[in-house]
Amino acid sequence: MRSVFSFLLTILTIHQSLAQDSSKVSQDSTTNAQLIATTRLLRESDSLIRADAATKAALEEQILQLSNNNQRKKELEQQLAVIVQADSLRKVHQRERILRMKAISQGIPVAPFGDTLFRVYNKLGPFKPSDRAANISRKLQLIEKDPFYSPDSIRVVPNENNVDVVYNDMIIQTITDDDALWLDQDKARVADTYAALIRKAIQQEKAQHSVQYILVRLGWLALILVVLGFIIFGINRLFRSLRKRLVREKDRYVKGVKVKNYALLNQQKQLSLIYSALGVVRIVLILLVLYITLPLIFGIFPWTKGIADKLIDWTLSPIKSILLGIFSYLPKLLTILVIYVVTRLLIRLVNYLASEIACGNLKINGFYTDWAWPTASGIKFLLYAFMFVVIFPYLPGSDSKVFQGVSVFLGILFSLGSSSAISNVVAGFVITYMRPFKIGDRIRLGEITGDVIEKNLLVTRLRTTKNEEITVPNASILNGHTVNFTSSSKDLGLILHTTVTIGYDVPWKQVHDLLVRAALATDGILKDRQPFVLQTALNDFSVAYEINAYTEKSHRMSEIYSLLNQQIQDHFNEAGVEIMSPQYHAHRDGNTTTIPASYMPGNYEPPAFKVKVDHKP
Repeated sequence: MRSVFSFLLTILTIHQSLAQDSSKVSQDSTTNAQLIATTRLLRESDSLIRADAATKAALEEQILQLSNNNQRKKELEQQLAVIVQADSLRKVHQRERILRMKAISQGIPVAPFGDTLFRVYNKLGPFKPSDRAANISRKLQLIEKDPFYSPDSIRVVPNENNVDVVYNDMIIQTITDDDALWLDQDKARVADTYAALIRKAIQQEKAQHSVQYILVRLGWLALILVVLGFIIFGINRLFRSLRKRLVREKDRYVKGVKVKNYALLNQQKQLSLIYSALGVVRIVLILLVLYITLPLIFGIFPWTKGIADKLIDWTLSPIKSILLGIFSYLPKLLTILVIYVVTRLLIRLVNYLASEIACGNLKINGFYTDWAWPTASGIKFLLYAFMFVVIFPYLPGSDSKVFQGVSVFLGILFSLGSSSAISNVVAGFVITYMRPFKIGDRIRLGEITGDVIEKNLLVTRLRTTKNEEITVPNASILNGHTVNFTSSSKDLGLILHTTVTIGYDVPWKQVHDLLVRAALATDGILKDRQPFVLQTALNDFSVAYEINAYTEKSHRMSEIYSLLNQQIQDHFNEAGVEIMSPQYHAHRDGNTTTIPASYMPGNYEPPAFKVKVDHKP
């Protein structure tokens, strides 16, 4: 298994190396093409400058020969001035082009020992700039390994058209006119500068491989390791002392965590969490010290300096990527902030208008005050939804397929699981604009009667006369019928009604009078609106009378009904009128109720009932 894993790791490493080499070759080809094109442009510009110089010299010679012909001399001087001006402008443009192309094409660095000595910008014969740079680096490495090296052996030798930098009989580099053009200097000066840089670099590289240099570096390494050991020892000792002090004084520092009366963490659990946190902090500190020290250790020797650079690069690259990502995201973040601020300002405007309408300061024909806040809630929901739709493309990762897939999945779950909730929300909006009731009204929903204490987009809550809170979904309210006892009680008055049955022997006018007086004597019944009586049925043994009385106190319905029934009982008892509710059968003389009095004898007396009681021994 381990061999298979090693084989796969080797294949992956080779694949990455080939990919890096391919990328490097492609990058080098692009850089070489840019350098060659720029060199061609510079060469053309230099040819024009040289042609202008030859023309200028010829004109100056003709001017010297024309000593008597002032007119011709003046014409030649004007031509010379034009050429001089054009030549100066062309040189300025050439210098600007060189600076501009240097910013775009950085050249191929020559770095045989790690640090860049100089750069190669143009090709020489069949050799591209990258080939020339690699050739020079290889030769300098060979020179550095020469045990008989002498700095004086590196010389500058001019040839027919170029200047060579040589070591003994080996040509290190050839400085051409194109090289001088790129640097905007003379060829000999460029060659002297390069030779000095080469001498200095080889001398430093040889010094770094000397025994004295290695011994000094080993001393620095030992010192760094000793300091590292002391730091790790100090960290461990510090945390050990903190742990001992925490155990010794735990009753002082560790008292548990309570949220109101609930003990979220007792002393022992809190102490265990603190021990774990201290251990994590100790490990993090040690790793941080090691990570800071390792680049110093690897940076002591030149041949391990690359490892230090990689360690630093591994740390700085993610941090740099994060910072660059944050910096590049700032425009989108500012756009999101602007959209959010504008939305918040619009929501504040909606809240202000809703409060003004609800208070009655702002009146709109056909728009009721109790519509203000529900309408504001709907508008705010739409504003927030619109804000999210606009902001969504600016969110990090919004264009990711995974992010879009998760969003679609959550949308499907929400749509499948919230059908009843959405129906209640729609019903809540419909109920709001139907205005069947408002907060505080006494209503009846089916068999439920109570006062409305809460009304939102999902449910309506009622409190019954028994102080029971009942929650009714808005969809159920919309599908049923609602009775509102309060809506017309202030203007028209709520009519409370109750029915009593009285025998045929009592005149109906007397019954009407007794019922009206009982209603007017009831607390809560309006005195300025006359109660009225309806005879609703002529039963077999009694007449049904319904008393109707006005009240504006709909929330006291149950109490007023009770008081009204009490007053009816009192008034009928005082008048000696028998209430036949509930019905019962009685033996009586029916002549007085069925035969008019004018047909009865003047001395007629109802016969008595004979009741015989058997007493059993």
